[in-house]
Amino acid sequence: MNRLEFENRALELTPALYRIALSILRQDADARDAVQLALLKAWEKRDRIEPEKFRAYVSRIAVNVCRDEQRRRMRISPVETLPERPDLSPDYRELYEALQELPEHLRLCAVLKYLQGYSEQEAAQTLKIPVSTFRNRLHRARKALRKMLDREVTFE
Repeated sequence: MNRLEFENRALELTPALYRIALSILRQDADARDAVQLALLKAWEKRDRIEPEKFRAYVSRIAVNVCRDEQRRRMRISPVETLPERPDLSPDYRELYEALQELPEHLRLCAVLKYLQGYSEQEAAQTLKIPVSTFRNRLHRARKALRKMLDREVTFE
């Protein structure tokens, strides 16, 4: 992959990577740092990236960078900080808060599918899980959100 092609694809993918990182790290500055580090790591391996798998490959790097950051945080400080909340309309604030309460493995599935628009196959590849596992987690995420919100929520 040449420099120009990488830059174009990276610029196009940056907002999606940021939302993935924010859903894991829950802090704006950490999410931005994770995206930059993920893109740097992808740049270093750009010769090996198949163009049709670029989105999944770089998304996987971003998830790994975020998990590394979480492990680093646990070693440094056991004190939890409150997550930053985006400025949302009242209609979406309750849904956002419920989404943040989901366990990470369920929250990531919902974010990739519904906020990032990944296909089931692409999201499963990004998370390195079978498609059937992804579908199961997505179902469990929707079920948990419905229960938290105490009403039917339709995502599809």
